[in-house]
Amino acid sequence: MPFYSAIFHPLRTLNLWLENDANASVFDVVFLFSVFSAFGIWLVFDRYQRKHNNPVPFTWDAPDPADPMWKSVVIKNANLKSHLEYPDLMPLQHPDRDYITSYDPASNLHIGTFHADTRADIEDKILKARAAQETWRLSTFQERRRVMRSLLKWLVDNQDVCARVACRDTGKTLVDAALGEVITTCSKLEWMINHGEEALKTETRHSNLMLCYKTSEVIYEPKGVATAIVSWNYPLHNAWSPIIAALFSGNSVVIKCSEHVQWSTSWFVGAVQQCLFTCGFPEDAVQLVCCWPDQVEALTRSPLIKHITFIGSEEVGRKVAVAATEHLTPVTLELGGKDPAIILPGTDLKRWISIWMRGVFQNAGQNCIGIERLIVHSSQYDALYEMFCERVAKLRLGSVLAPTAEGYINTVDMGCMVTAARFQNFQDFIFEAQNEGAQIDIGGKPADHVVTESNTYFQPTVVGDVDPKMELAQKEMFAPIATIIRYDDISEAVEIANGTRYGLGASVFGPHQDTCLEVARELDCGMVSINDFGVFYVNQDLPFGGNKASGYGRFGGPEGLRALTNPKSVMYDRWPSLIQTGIPKVLDYPIRSLIKSRDFVEGLIVLLYGDTYRTRFNGLLQLSNAARR
Repeated sequence: MPFYSAIFHPLRTLNLWLENDANASVFDVVFLFSVFSAFGIWLVFDRYQRKHNNPVPFTWDAPDPADPMWKSVVIKNANLKSHLEYPDLMPLQHPDRDYITSYDPASNLHIGTFHADTRADIEDKILKARAAQETWRLSTFQERRRVMRSLLKWLVDNQDVCARVACRDTGKTLVDAALGEVITTCSKLEWMINHGEEALKTETRHSNLMLCYKTSEVIYEPKGVATAIVSWNYPLHNAWSPIIAALFSGNSVVIKCSEHVQWSTSWFVGAVQQCLFTCGFPEDAVQLVCCWPDQVEALTRSPLIKHITFIGSEEVGRKVAVAATEHLTPVTLELGGKDPAIILPGTDLKRWISIWMRGVFQNAGQNCIGIERLIVHSSQYDALYEMFCERVAKLRLGSVLAPTAEGYINTVDMGCMVTAARFQNFQDFIFEAQNEGAQIDIGGKPADHVVTESNTYFQPTVVGDVDPKMELAQKEMFAPIATIIRYDDISEAVEIANGTRYGLGASVFGPHQDTCLEVARELDCGMVSINDFGVFYVNQDLPFGGNKASGYGRFGGPEGLRALTNPKSVMYDRWPSLIQTGIPKVLDYPIRSLIKSRDFVEGLIVLLYGDTYRTRFNGLLQLSNAARR
């Protein structure tokens, strides 16, 4: 029986062997035995892998306010310190405590009142995180992947309640929560499971001729305790994203959430802690700090914090960076943006209008990579302005979780904003633009909602004929405002796009992809989508971050993961029993002859780096002569 038959017909080979058929050679039998042995080993290994890599189920009950039919006390004219006006909302009194009130900004329903962390509380949480990190840093990549798989399974299984929790605390819609919170977090977990180890495992580096007998490696070691100070616009993703990265790189992490979203962030972080506990690791590896801004320096100036990630405004980011200099703590800053969408001449507006609507109005415009400026050729300005006005006029505002008589979730296109604190600024900028010749037919002021007493709804707004130098075109709005700017040639469009202090993301739309790519290379920003909006964040293999006043450093991708580690270079002998570094006598201390030693080194340099073989040979002769003399 030929050899190849044993590959395709192993059972026939086995049968021949059992019947003592002479055609079944010893080689065939040995090969068959090897195949079955390998298969058996694979089965054992696969069973082991499944046993140790399957997600660990855990439970984390949904909070009561996640129920769409949930009712509570309505806080009129809600603000962050509303518990001072409503003593019955206070928890157990403590003379040395401040409090934070959480409420649904879409309906003014009271969610909960919490003790704010003091400096002593924060320092205690940092110490707990450091102690837990001593255990967690010893975990294997396989164990870390299992934690990530467990989190991913839980998030997928509980995506509805996670979306509702995010909606309750921010006023966003369920669709916005699914897209901006759940999908992006699942994408990060998936990338970490599939590629995280590849980014952090010990890496062999190239060497040179002089050190050809050495092996060079880079080891990525965890820093220790990382902290992330994150914004309120995506409470699930902004909390989980730095937690996932910190844990997978072997660090513990202290999350400081915005006081706007303490209720939801507490629940989301609690789920991670429960997962760690269920998987057999210390839940103290993840800590949550909820405090007022005047206590944040307990984190940013702590000598125990080894890396800071900040997501928020430029003003606060600068303060964080200054505080971090006290102990030279590395910082990653993701600050504001004023993202442009350049629409090249000849673009099919009907084809992309839905993308632009989503880019501008998703999450009520409270999106760091949302489209803030639509830069369109003059020949298509009128058509684009009309299309936006027609669509925006039909947008429905409201709370998806507001109780209904039928018991169903409300169908709305856009939720509220997390606070009305900046509404006067929006109106001032819009009024100023209108006085300077801008075109406004839709929106431009707060919305009086017919159902709720909340004052956090702002009308979806379209502002056309905006001058690039207007405040409306220069400052980050973080609001549901479509700003449309004309241009006459592509170079002008690029100049407008680059003409702000920000440089976070951008997008380019056009009928010819090659032209779009050429324009993208001229944009001064960290990320660009071609004929799309914000998709660079869904691919978690890409670094995320910006230039100029949008910050520095990157999170996401290998770059973001490695930023949470201390790279250590290690070099050792490739064949230690054969060759190791030795010092030639001509270079040994004390130097016997400066002339000989210099001739030796000069010959070595010519040998290693000369531009021709003849030159290098001459260098070898010079080196040899100097060593013999």
